[in-house]
Parts: sequence; C-alpha cells; structure tokens
Amino acid sequence: MRLVGDNVEIGVYKTREAQRLADEQELDLVEISPKAVPPVCKIIDYKKFLYEQKKRDKVLKSKATKVIVKEIRFGPNTDEHDYEFKKKHAIKFLEEGAKLKAYVFFKGRSIIYKDQGQILLLKLAQELEELGKVEQMPKLEGKRMIMFIAPKKK
Repeated sequence: MRLVGDNVEIGVYKTREAQRLADEQELDLVEISPKAVPPVCKIIDYKKFLYEQKKRDKVLKSKATKVIVKEIRFGPNTDEHDYEFKKKHAIKFLEEGAKLKAYVFFKGRSIIYKDQGQILLLKLAQELEELGKVEQMPKLEGKRMIMFIAPKKK
C-alpha cells in the first residue's frame, strides 16, 4: 500500500509495516483511496479527523442560505383595495429576500372564474416585475392556482 501523511516518509509499504508505523506513533492507519493501485493510506488521529470534519460541515451549513417562502392568498373576485393591500405585503416580502407564493383559492363553484384568477396573478407578476422574477407561471393545482416569484439579486 502507498503511505502518505505529515509524519511519515511517503512511499510503498507492506500492510504490516504500515500498521507498525501507525502503532509506534499511537495513531490510526486510515484507507483513503481503496480503488487506487496500490491502495492509498494515511496515518492520522481518526477521532480528531472526524471532529474537524464535523466542525467544517457545521460552518458550511451555517453559511448556506435558507430560502424563506411567504404566501399570499387571493380569491377569484378580490376587489382593488384588498389587492393593493396584499401587493404591499408582497413588495415587503420580496425586498426582505423571501420567495413569494401567490395563489388564488377557488371555493365551491367559484372554479368557473379561473380566468379571473389567472388575470389577477399575471397582474401581480407584472406590477412586481422590478422586484422579482416569475419562477413559475400561474398553474391550476386542484382548487388553487399557484404562482412563484423569486426576488431579484441586488
């Protein structure tokens, strides 16, 4: 096997010899690349290696951006004042960097007004054009017509 590491001479060793070197240093012999010819091993403190890897993963996870999705619900016959009020909330959500899920909920027989619902969502998308871009055009799923808007990068 090929032996690499900080405190060992790099080269090809027999398995017993590599294990003896690891035992002398009171460290572990860890196989890094088993498919290589000959297999590559490293002499390290395995517990310390796992600890540092866990710490690295935690830092990467904390730096990852979390996507927040805010929802706004309309009815197919939402009047102008309610629409403007909800549009103000949508603007606030997009400025904060959250994704927006706008949907029109059809109750009972109001499903016959699905064209009005689509017009309402497209109007919202057009008015929020400078703040966000439409990720998904209005699509009817069951009793809801859903549209997603993502904030534009600054």
